[in-house]
Amino acid sequence: MYVKSVNLINFRNYENIKIDLSPKLNLFLGNNAQGKTNLLESIYIAAIGKSYRVTKDRDLINFKKEKAYIGVEAETSRGTRFVEFKFQRDAKKIVRINKLELNRLSELSGNINVVIFAPEDLNLVKSGPSERRAFLDTEISQIRPRYRYNLAKYSKIIFQRNKLLKSRGRINADQLEPWDIQLADVGSDIILDRMGFIEKLSCISRDIHKKITDGKESLDIEYRSSFPIDKSSKQEIEKSYYGCLCSSRAKDMEKGNTEYGPHKDDIDIELNGVSCRTFGSQGQQRTSALSLKLAEVELIKEEVGDYPILLLDDVLSELDSDRRKYLISTFEKVQTIITSTDDVNLLDNESKRIFRIEDGSIFR
Repeated sequence: MYVKSVNLINFRNYENIKIDLSPKLNLFLGNNAQGKTNLLESIYIAAIGKSYRVTKDRDLINFKKEKAYIGVEAETSRGTRFVEFKFQRDAKKIVRINKLELNRLSELSGNINVVIFAPEDLNLVKSGPSERRAFLDTEISQIRPRYRYNLAKYSKIIFQRNKLLKSRGRINADQLEPWDIQLADVGSDIILDRMGFIEKLSCISRDIHKKITDGKESLDIEYRSSFPIDKSSKQEIEKSYYGCLCSSRAKDMEKGNTEYGPHKDDIDIELNGVSCRTFGSQGQQRTSALSLKLAEVELIKEEVGDYPILLLDDVLSELDSDRRKYLISTFEKVQTIITSTDDVNLLDNESKRIFRIEDGSIFR
């Protein structure tokens, strides 16, 4: 899988650009605040359906304009995928694949797969649970299109249950019953997908981590549920979650919030049997984050049959020589799109293309 071309109109600081990319290595050089990250963001949006930097679509539109456009053409093992996004300040965005408009954003999942590695991802281990849940949700949505649909459904149910809980004295516990049944049903699907993903990711990342550390460290990842789970079947998880919701109704009514469920879960990352977040050095935490990101690449290939596109946002300068060397060894397998302020002199790769970005213009 690789991106053939990117067309941007009034997207961020790009007025109107179209570039053709190498199927292998692409290096975008430029000073800060010139548009390097904006370019990666546009490819990410075409794959995932949303930005990893902002939550409001209108923030993607050039502040002097009313509309913006992203067009990304990619070649995959299932054929050409031409993904288009049209944004308007006061209207719903339009998304098309091969000229066909999508009814749901979840239909976008899996058409183009990406793994992004930015400096903030190096803090994945020591960041909060919400960042690690977002990491899970983004990656699972790429290989399980139904997962994104379940997430959206779960969020709506949680919103309604919490709205009811905030009524406090005006409700009784029995009114929560229909919401609890729905939460247990959808929530158990989400947890089951997460547990399966973590199990596979843990195996792959453990092998990668051993190679990076010359076998000195053993990396383990486990899913940590906010309520006890004894079995890993859909029925058992649903039963456990429903029981937890019922028993916590009084507490939830008191707090006005749903205290248990996949929206509260986390992952444990351990090195040699101890918490990497608590006891790991900054170098160990960064190596663990790198192992997880590279494991994503291999897991997506295993699940969908295509290697994803690797997006590196000015991250090479954040890695020491050993980690950088291992990351570079991945480039031969996948299309890699790199941004940097310096010519990092990465590879003697004959198919690499070097671009320079200056104030929203791209030159070769």
